[in-house]
Amino acid sequence: MSETARELAITRVFDAPRELVFRCWTDPEQLVGWWGPTGVAAESVAVDVTGGGAWRIGMRNSADGAEYWCSGVYLEVVPPRRLVFSFAWDGEDAEDTLVTVTFAELDGKTEMTFHQTGFRTDESRDGHIEGWQSAFDDLVRHLGGAL
Repeated sequence: MSETARELAITRVFDAPRELVFRCWTDPEQLVGWWGPTGVAAESVAVDVTGGGAWRIGMRNSADGAEYWCSGVYLEVVPPRRLVFSFAWDGEDAEDTLVTVTFAELDGKTEMTFHQTGFRTDESRDGHIEGWQSAFDDLVRHLGGAL
C-alpha cells in the first residue's frame, strides 16, 4: 500500500482468474458477498456497469444496525482489465472521490491495483484505507483464498 496526503493505493494478489475478480466488482450477486468492511454487509446493490452508468450500494452495520449508502458513476469500463468510477458517501458534506481498479493476469492469479484520489483530509483517506483493506480481506474469503 502507498499513499500521499490525498490519495491511496492498495495492491492485492488473488488466487482466482481475472474474469472472476472483475465480476466480483460488477455483478450485484458477487458484490453483496464482499463489499463493505467486515461487519458491514451490503444489502442493496444496483449497478449499471457501462460508461456513464450509475451504481449505488446500501450497507448495514451488524453491531448497531446503522445504514450507510454510497454511490457514483462508472467513467470507464474495460472488461476484465479496468474500472474507473466516482465514489461518494451519501450526506450533506459528501466528498466525491475517483476510484481506478486494474486487474492484471499473474500466472493464473489476479493482481488487483486499487487507487482512490480526491480526499479532502488525511483523516478521510485513512478511514478509507482501513475500510478498503477490510473489504478486500472479505473479497479474499469470498473468492476462497488469495496470496
